[in-house]
Amino acid sequence: MIKGIYTSASGMIPRIKQQEITANNIANVSTPGFKRDRIFAKELSRAEVKKLPQKNDWQRPMVNHVYTDYNQGIFDKTGNPLDVAIDGDGMFKLQMQDGTTVLTRSGSFTVNRDGLLSFPGGALVMGESGPIQVGSGTVSVSQAGDIEVDGGRVGKLVPVTVADLTELNKIGGSFYIVPEDTELIPVEKYSIQQGFLEASNVDIVSEMIDMIVAFREYEAGAKSIQAQDQTLENLFRRVGGGS
Repeated sequence: MIKGIYTSASGMIPRIKQQEITANNIANVSTPGFKRDRIFAKELSRAEVKKLPQKNDWQRPMVNHVYTDYNQGIFDKTGNPLDVAIDGDGMFKLQMQDGTTVLTRSGSFTVNRDGLLSFPGGALVMGESGPIQVGSGTVSVSQAGDIEVDGGRVGKLVPVTVADLTELNKIGGSFYIVPEDTELIPVEKYSIQQGFLEASNVDIVSEMIDMIVAFREYEAGAKSIQAQDQTLENLFRRVGGGS
């Protein structure tokens, strides 16, 4: 009986995480460059179980694994010359005000008061040779990433990636922190599209379905625990001589 309660509870815990992930995906459906998170839960194999302490043979820990789906989203045409999207792999490299390096697929750029190409909030866009000075002129970006202002070349956007994307730490929205000592690898095959923004790859219909399914599974687990608890209560009454 206790085993059944534990099993039901083990099935409910991943559903809570599923709801959290799904809610965050839905909240960022309109965030340019956002990549949805996914979750799967699986029962540990015998080899994995041996690595984790357990009091009883029937206890089967559940593994929750959250991963990011980096599939490219569709491109929305904005016509803004400071909006750019990467057609292909890689991300834009930004430098936060505290010096932290972050990556993003969002190319919704602006120009700060010093004339540097930046991201709303203050992060600087890092080009091939560092920050890009664009001033107040007319900005043009080629598919190769070369940036010209009033016909003169001022820098180049080079999308970068890392050997293992799972090392990146999402910090909200479309930003990913690059851990220290992690090498940034320039992407070779890409095309920069000026006047476009990459939309999030969140499928709102799919997310709503996942949320409903997760809720129903959680609800089923709760009812199962309630039924088993009632059965235990009746058993204790009989053993204790109650009515």
